[in-house]
Amino acid sequence: MTTRRSSDLALVAAGGGAGALLRLAVDTVAPDTLVPWPTLAINVVGAFVLGVLPALAVVRRSPRVAVTLGPGFLGGFTTVSAWAGEVRELAASGHVATAGAYLVGTLAAGLLAAALGRRLARPREPEEVLR
Repeated sequence: MTTRRSSDLALVAAGGGAGALLRLAVDTVAPDTLVPWPTLAINVVGAFVLGVLPALAVVRRSPRVAVTLGPGFLGGFTTVSAWAGEVRELAASGHVATAGAYLVGTLAAGLLAAALGRRLARPREPEEVLR
């Protein structure tokens, strides 16, 4: 089991606070619609960045940057609890088809975004290795 230093916990907390503030800002400026587009966009962008994160040199060199950005910032920015609550609210208000589409669409888009981020961040093989 890995032990965490209290400084790592503070970095996660600081990153999480910054991510949560950015998420609140996005929610605040977004218009209200039936489909909760801000949460969908936040979670898909967060999944994409999580796919890219391990390829960044600064993240590979520094476990502290990794915990600040990954579980910290992106953990505070993205949210499964809001997504689940929005799905529940849509269904409870009679928009069951929309709730189902939102649930499945967010999950599918997040998985695709993470895979795309990982694929784009993967270093390219030199041509001579491919021959």
